[in-house]
Amino acid sequence: MPSKHGPVRSRTVAPRHAAVAAVAAVVLPLTACGSLLGESPASTEDDGAPITLTVSTFNDFGYTDEMLAAYTEEHPNVTVEHIVAPTSDEARLQMLKAFTTGDGAELADIVAAEVDWMPELMQHPDLFEDLTDPAVTKRWVDWKVSQATTPEGKLLGYGTDIGPEAICYRADLFEAAGLPSERAEVATLLGGKDASWERYFEVGRQFAEQSDVAWFDGATGTFQGMVNQLPAAFEDPATQKPTDLSTNNEVRSVYDQITAAIDDGLSAGLVQWTPEWAAGFQQDAFATMLCPGWMMGPIQTNSEGVEGWDVANVFPGGGGNWGGSFLTVPSAGAYTEEAKELAAWLTAPEQQTEAFTTAGVFPSQIEAQSSKAVQGYTNPFFNDAPVGKIFTDRAQSIDGAPYKGPYYFAIRDEVNNALTAVDTGTSGPEIAWNQAVQTVGDFRVKE
Repeated sequence: MPSKHGPVRSRTVAPRHAAVAAVAAVVLPLTACGSLLGESPASTEDDGAPITLTVSTFNDFGYTDEMLAAYTEEHPNVTVEHIVAPTSDEARLQMLKAFTTGDGAELADIVAAEVDWMPELMQHPDLFEDLTDPAVTKRWVDWKVSQATTPEGKLLGYGTDIGPEAICYRADLFEAAGLPSERAEVATLLGGKDASWERYFEVGRQFAEQSDVAWFDGATGTFQGMVNQLPAAFEDPATQKPTDLSTNNEVRSVYDQITAAIDDGLSAGLVQWTPEWAAGFQQDAFATMLCPGWMMGPIQTNSEGVEGWDVANVFPGGGGNWGGSFLTVPSAGAYTEEAKELAAWLTAPEQQTEAFTTAGVFPSQIEAQSSKAVQGYTNPFFNDAPVGKIFTDRAQSIDGAPYKGPYYFAIRDEVNNALTAVDTGTSGPEIAWNQAVQTVGDFRVKE
C-alpha cells in the first residue's frame, strides 16, 4: 500500500513532468495497449507443475516472507516472488510503461494499484482479469469494492487496505506548549465529533504562540486529507471530464486555508517522502500530522529513538480516507488463474489482519476489522495507543468514497505543485494557483 507501513506509501509530490506524463497515460487510446490484448496465457493444464508467481507491490503491504512461505506450504508447486517498488509513483510508472510499450514480460502476475491511480486503469478493463467470485462476495466494505468495479460490473482489483484518518501528534511538544497532551484531551481540544479544519488551524495558532515548532509537516499531506472529503474534487462524475479549476470554489477554499496556515508559520514546509521530511521527525520539526493507519509505519521508522508520539481519535471535518490499494491480475500473465487464487488469499481477512499487526495497514475486509487481533491491537511506539479501536472508529465515520476519475491523479499533482511552491517560498499563493489553473486548463482543452 499505502505508502505503507513500515508503510511508507508514497504520497510524494510529483514534479511537473510526471503530472504531464500522467495525463498522457490517462488519455492514451486503448489501441496503444493493443499488443497486450488477446494474448493467450501459457497452458497450466499440469496442475502439479512448478510455477513462479510474481507479486508487485510498493513500500510495505505487510506481506512478510513468513506470510508468503505459508502460501507455498499450502501450494508446494508455487514459488512466490515479491517485487517491491520504493514508492507508489514508481510502481505506477512501471505498470503504465509495460502497458504502453506492450512488454507484458515487465508485468508481474499480480500488480498492486493505489486508489488514486486506479481510475486510470479502469479506462482499460480488458487489460485485467475479472476477479468477480461468489466466494469473496461481501468480503470488503461496499465503497471499497465500488472503487475497483467498472460500470459493466467487472471487478478489476481485490482490496487490500483502506486509510481511515486520525491525528498523530507529539504529546511532549503539546505539553511543552501548555496544551493538553492526553489523547482523549487532544481529541476534545480539536473539537471531538464536531472537529473542523478551522478548529485544527486555530489550535495550531495557539500552539505556535508558545512554541518554535511547526504545527504540521507540510502543505501537500494536509491538502490530501482535506481534498479527500470533497465528493468530487476535480472532475464531473457524469462526464469524467475535468472541471474548471478557476471556478472550483471547493478546491480553492481548501487551498486558501492551507496557504493562510503557511503564512501564519504553521507549516514546516516539508514535502512528504523526501529526505528532508524524513529528517524532520528527528529534528522535532512539527507537532502534528494527518494520520491514516498506514502512516504509523513511516512515522515510527523515521522517528527511531524519538519519544512522545500518540494518536488521537479525531479528524477535522468528520471522517476521511487517505489511500488504500488493490491487487490486480493483468490478463497478459502466464498463470492468471493461479494468480487470482493467490490474490484472493492475500486479501483474505486472516492475511489482512496479519498485515495490520505487522505494518499498520488497516484492512478493508469487514471480518478483519472486527477480529480480536485488530480490535485488541495497541501500538507501543504510540504510547500504547489502542490503534485497532481508534482506526475502526475512524473507518466507521467514513461516508463512502469520493469520486476520482481518470484525471484525478494529474490534477491533484498540479495543485500539489502549487502548494509546494508556496510552502517552500518559491512562489506566492496567487501566482502558484494561476499556474495550476493554466495547466489544468490545458488538460481540458486536450479533452
